[in-house]
Amino acid sequence: MLSLLSHVVGSDRESAFEFAEVIRAEIFSAERLEQHAASLAAAQAVTTRPVAVRPLTARLRDNHRALLDAHRAIAKSMAAGGAITPAAEWLVDNYHVVEAQIRQVRDDLPPGYYRQLPKLADGPLAGYPRVLGLAWAFVAHTDSRFDANLLRQFVAAYQRVQPLTIGELWAIAITLRIVLIENLRRAAELIASRRDVRQQADRVADRLLGIGGKEAQPLATVLQELQSVQLSTTFAVQLLQRLRDQDPEATPALTWLESRLATAGTTADEVVRDEHQRQGASSVTVRNVITSMRSISAVDWTDLFEAMSLVDAVLRADTEYAQSNFPTRNRCRHAIEELARGSRHSELEIAEHAMRVAGAGCDQRERSSGFYLISRGRREFEDRLDYRPSLQAGINRLIARMGIRGYIAGVVLLAVVGLAWPLSVLLSGGVGALVCVVLGLSGLVLTLDAAMAIANASITSRFGARPLPEMDLAEGISADMRTLVVVPVILTSREAIAEHVEHLRIHHLASLDGDVSFAFALGLGRCRVRPGRRRRSAARVRGRGHPLLEPQVRSRGGRRSLPAAASATVVERGAGSLDGLGAQARQAA
Repeated sequence: MLSLLSHVVGSDRESAFEFAEVIRAEIFSAERLEQHAASLAAAQAVTTRPVAVRPLTARLRDNHRALLDAHRAIAKSMAAGGAITPAAEWLVDNYHVVEAQIRQVRDDLPPGYYRQLPKLADGPLAGYPRVLGLAWAFVAHTDSRFDANLLRQFVAAYQRVQPLTIGELWAIAITLRIVLIENLRRAAELIASRRDVRQQADRVADRLLGIGGKEAQPLATVLQELQSVQLSTTFAVQLLQRLRDQDPEATPALTWLESRLATAGTTADEVVRDEHQRQGASSVTVRNVITSMRSISAVDWTDLFEAMSLVDAVLRADTEYAQSNFPTRNRCRHAIEELARGSRHSELEIAEHAMRVAGAGCDQRERSSGFYLISRGRREFEDRLDYRPSLQAGINRLIARMGIRGYIAGVVLLAVVGLAWPLSVLLSGGVGALVCVVLGLSGLVLTLDAAMAIANASITSRFGARPLPEMDLAEGISADMRTLVVVPVILTSREAIAEHVEHLRIHHLASLDGDVSFAFALGLGRCRVRPGRRRRSAARVRGRGHPLLEPQVRSRGGRRSLPAAASATVVERGAGSLDGLGAQARQAA
């Protein structure tokens, strides 16, 4: 166990990327893998001052080049009619999958996100993200076979000893891809090196057997050259296969080969068996890598992330958080990440603290954890945590507090600076003051326009759109959330009314299941008619209107939806119009 842990985690400073061996260790069962995850979490130490290492993006480029070279060499050998191993065939046939994975890693690994991940303090992966060591161990002890449930159990066992951050959990998918690409590169290089050795053995056999129209060379000459050759298993097996069942004159070469094997403490049958096992293991690893790449792309990582996240498990005790949709939940988790970076509390501690504060809330709004994470209770919650925003966040908050006044001041300042510099150059060059005033006034509009463009671009880059919190409602709208969707329309003609009603039916059929109703808020066109006459006109429209206005639409939940005619009201242009509809909906309930 300790030796295996040293191999995967390591206790020395030699980088894991300096090894050329395939990432493969003892295959663990699910229970044994969970035990290894716990020991791995206890052994991995993180540091705030990691050692400088080569970026993973640079290693990814090297892996891409190596895999591309191996693919081209194998394809060239196939085109020439050469025999290839099953592992090489897997690589050639599925190289497009590898290319897609490499592109996705490049897109999903921004440098800023990579720098925020906790780094390992020691071992072969010292200086690299802790989650890379976790993914490395998972790949090694599963022989590159990806299983979502097994990964979830592995991460859960790891987090029972050492919780992972939200960023690390999101990074598991990309680090698994990185390790799989690294492993495939090592397997491809091993395939290429063994192919070269087999070709060398074929050349020796061709010289002994006189293949290709050439005369067979004397055995003594060839054997003399082979005395200095390092006899690998692949070379020996290939030469045995070529020389067996050949002319008896080649038998002395077999005798020499068997004596060399005996000196090494093995036999011909043993090396053949070992080579076949090695080729089989290589084929299984390459197949597992390709299959796992496909499986990783097919997994819904949002569901898997939330199943592994300890922070999400704490927040789901809040009913409103559990009922919100994924973007809203993700905003809450992002807020926890930001608060953890600016305070001395961990993400899990912040989530638990938010739940305690929400539990002591005065009303329904304050009893939601989201109120303190992404809503008006955020500042009060920051004070409780002794949160200190970063310099960029502080500047953004200052700009937001200044509002429109700050925007106008910034535009004016940019315009003044933009005009002052060229005018000062003109004045120093001897141009008269009157001419400078005229030029300044004439260029004021252009300068203001340019200043506004710069200010708008800066604000847009700093402040993105923030969607409002939303409920998930995947199972439909429940009775306690009964909703009335009101569509305001202006009564103009019978044809327009029929069109509006048809659109309302379409909206109803396309809406969520559950207790949701649709209604019209009717209004007459701009004309001078007394309110009483307006109501009588609307009543006539309802009474003589299109047949679609009749109460014939029912909700999918079995309850009668508010009919368009029954829920319609004549609205006066002003406040309070929808209040009447709300009262009418409550009466219908």
